[in-house]
Amino acid sequence: MEITYTIKTFEELSVHELYEIMRLRQEIFVVEQNCPFVDADNLDQPSMHIQGRDENGVLMSYTRILDKGVAYPNYPSIGRVVNAQVSRGKGEGVRLMQYSIDQVRKRYPGTIKIGAQCYLQRFYESLGFKDVGEHYLEDGIPHMVMTLE
Repeated sequence: MEITYTIKTFEELSVHELYEIMRLRQEIFVVEQNCPFVDADNLDQPSMHIQGRDENGVLMSYTRILDKGVAYPNYPSIGRVVNAQVSRGKGEGVRLMQYSIDQVRKRYPGTIKIGAQCYLQRFYESLGFKDVGEHYLEDGIPHMVMTLE
């Protein structure tokens, strides 16, 4: 499966793309993780949206990147990291995050800060992120703050 990435501002997204993004996020975060929460958190508008699509144009993966001051006062961030079930176990998560990190670095120099689900600690550590010791519950799911220098 060949995944191609695009990055767009909120305003550049078509209504169809936005619908697909929201659907994928709900499939994973709400249904699969059995976590009812309001996904539309008003952080999509100031974000850049990275879409990973297969050769048929189907949305397989997604992240949003946020400038300093949007999610964290002094750090850019990457959030809403999702991969469709069919694209898991094939390295897509690593490729998506590497692309996302590269895009953050092009736009916002410095340390990247994320709020990661704790069960994904090893995944993020494999990309160079480090646990900074802030652990918290978000919507009933254990999270941790991690940074990438």
